[in-house]
Amino acid sequence: MKKITIVDYGSGNILSAQKSFIKVARDNNFEADVTISKNLSDIKKSSHIVLPGQGAFNTCMDGLKKTHGLIDELYEFALIKKKPFLGICVGMQMLAKISEENGIHEGLGWIDGIIKRLPGDSLKLPHMGWNEAVPRNSTHNNLISTKNDYYFVHSYYFDCADNDNILAETKYGKNFASIVGKENIYGVQFHPEKSSSQGLNLLKEFIKV
Repeated sequence: MKKITIVDYGSGNILSAQKSFIKVARDNNFEADVTISKNLSDIKKSSHIVLPGQGAFNTCMDGLKKTHGLIDELYEFALIKKKPFLGICVGMQMLAKISEENGIHEGLGWIDGIIKRLPGDSLKLPHMGWNEAVPRNSTHNNLISTKNDYYFVHSYYFDCADNDNILAETKYGKNFASIVGKENIYGVQFHPEKSSSQGLNLLKEFIKV
């Protein structure tokens, strides 16, 4: 039985993410319990963790910090026990060391890199709508094998210090990392729960990790 926990810290499309994971589990005959929780005991018992994110980086980080022990428990889950972890949108960005959104703010620091603003001189921001994610060759890329369109809503991107952590790229003014990964830890800049069948397929691959 898979136990998938979507972290509830006051941010993100939590209900739509939960519904998407439930649909994927049902359609693929996975035995899975998909819950929304910030309870530390639920985190401990999980086989997979999903960290959603919507809004400003610092607001999301503050939300995580408000639940005592939550960041430490997530660290234990992902970096010590090395169980599958997926960050979505700002949930992906929080994996970085630093964000430059509205000042300089510290992230979780699990994947080396900086969150920077997309070049917006001649482009509309936020980058909103469907765009193509093109997979790169990587031993860590277990989520997508072919290029496909996904739904984005963001103005900042993950500038990885190590190119090996870039699992897929998307072009909007510049090429940026739309999927990052390091061992068991993954992050997607787009919203798979809003990305039709290809988004659901990515969630299926994550459950299989």
